[in-house]
This record gives sequence, structure tokens and C-alpha cells, in this order.
Amino acid sequence: MKKLVLSAAVAVFAFSTAQAQTLDELKAEKSTKKDSIAAIQGRVNALQGKIDAFPGWKKGAFGTIGANISGFNNWYSQGKPNNSAGNIGVTVNAFANLDRDKYFWRNSGNVNLQWVKLDDKDNPADDDSFNGTTDVFNITSLYGYKLSKKFAISALGEYRTSIINNFNDPGYLDIGVGATWTPITDMVVVIHPLNYNFVFTSEDNIYESSTGAKIVVDYTKKLGKVNFKTNFSTFQSYKSSDYSNWTWINSFGYTLWKGIGLGFEFGLRNNKQEALDYALNGPTPSAAATFDNIDVKTQSYWMFGLNYAF
Repeated sequence: MKKLVLSAAVAVFAFSTAQAQTLDELKAEKSTKKDSIAAIQGRVNALQGKIDAFPGWKKGAFGTIGANISGFNNWYSQGKPNNSAGNIGVTVNAFANLDRDKYFWRNSGNVNLQWVKLDDKDNPADDDSFNGTTDVFNITSLYGYKLSKKFAISALGEYRTSIINNFNDPGYLDIGVGATWTPITDMVVVIHPLNYNFVFTSEDNIYESSTGAKIVVDYTKKLGKVNFKTNFSTFQSYKSSDYSNWTWINSFGYTLWKGIGLGFEFGLRNNKQEALDYALNGPTPSAAATFDNIDVKTQSYWMFGLNYAF
């Protein structure tokens, strides 16, 4: 009996030792394969870096879609107990850049549109349609002739407006020449001291075209699953600071699965002419408003939703 128990114990110990050895061996093999995968990925990343640095057209786009709808019936705790509401927003960032030994041509566009609906079913006179809220349209084209690897003489055309409600009213077209600096890959700094800012509008007593300096800083980058773009654009009028303006837009996209992920965009703007237009023609117009007495507030918007990278 003792021999039987001893034999069984030896067998269990031997089996456990074998299992432990097998598990350790599997872990060691897994570690080796991970190292191999990391080495392969490193070589792939190095090749991709060479491809990205090769002169030629580079194109890309990513965008964000945000949407929600809701409906309430007899929900008495709120001011409008019977209503349906919705919010739809779309942003798109796209670029097409050509890089040659002697010159470059960079083109980019940003569109951000958003609609909101609130239908109060107890008020037949209310507006039950989707109304535009966020409305941004911006396209830029920059051509440069290289003086060195990082400096170029350049010409820029930039057009900005809204397209849902007030297309080209106002609309801004900047055309100018100067210099472009590319300190690092994917970053562009434009300084054009000779620029004309055309303003298209029906309110000629508020808006005015003028000459001035144009400065643009743009950085567009893709890091693994992350798409990132920031663009700062300002016009400083030589005629009057009342005609100066700036806009700063930032877009982020994180890919989770097959190009689909999460996106976030926010923008800031300061424009004294638009502030005066709103003061004179907005919901509570003030006939006494002038450039000298209006309170110019920084405009802003933000949007969060599903993202798709092309």
C-alpha cells in the first residue's frame, strides 16, 4: 500500500514538474516571438518613414460624424413635455500635397457643419426643421519655390466662408506673397507681408477689404492610430486693426477599428467686423454699436463624435 501511495505521489510530482516546464517553455517561446514581431514592426516603420519622406503627392482625409436624436411624450418635469430633438454634425479635413526637389504645392480643406432641431409638439407655430448652427468652410492653396531645404518664396490663396445660411456673406479671400518656413516634417509656417484681404458681403458699411500681413501655421500628422491637425491663420490689416482677424482650428481622430474611431474638433476665432455685424443685425440689434464701443468676444465651437479616417 505504501509503495502504491509513494508511486502515486511521485507520478503527481513528475506531472506537475512537466506542466511547469511546459508552461515556462511556452512563455519563453512567446517572449521570443514578441521580440521578433517588434523587430519586424521596427523595419516596417523604418520603410514607411522612407516612403513618407519620398517626394511626390501625399493625400489624406479624416472626418467626424456626431449625431443624436430624442423624443419625449408627457415628460412633465421639463418645460416642453412633448418634443422631438436632434443634433447632426459633420467635419472633414483633407489635404493633397506635392513635394519636389525645387518646389512644393500644398492644398488643404476644412469643413464643419452642424444642424439642430427642436420640435415642440404642443406649439404648432414653432420651427420643427433642422437649423444650421456650426458652419465653417475653409480651403487653402500654397505654392513655394525652394531656396533651401527649409525656406521658400511662396504665394498663398485662402478662402473662408459659411455655406449653410450665409454663403459668401461674408466671405474672405486672402491672396499674397512672401516666405514659407518648414522647420520640421509636416509643419508649415507662412509669413506673407504682401497680402490683400478681399471681403465679400452685402453689408458694405461694416466690412472692408484691405492690405496687410498674412501668417499661417499648419501642422498635420498621423501617428499610428492618431490623426492630428492644427491650423492657425491670421490677417493683420495695415489700414486698421478693426479689419484684422484670426482663426485657430484643431482636429483629432483616433482609429479603433478599420478606420472607425473617435473624433474631436474645436475652433476659435476673433473677428471685429463680424462682432459689429452681429451687434447691428443680430437678435437684439443696437443702432448705436460701432467699432469703438462693441464688446468683441472670442468665437468658439467644438464637436465630438464618431471618426472615420480615409
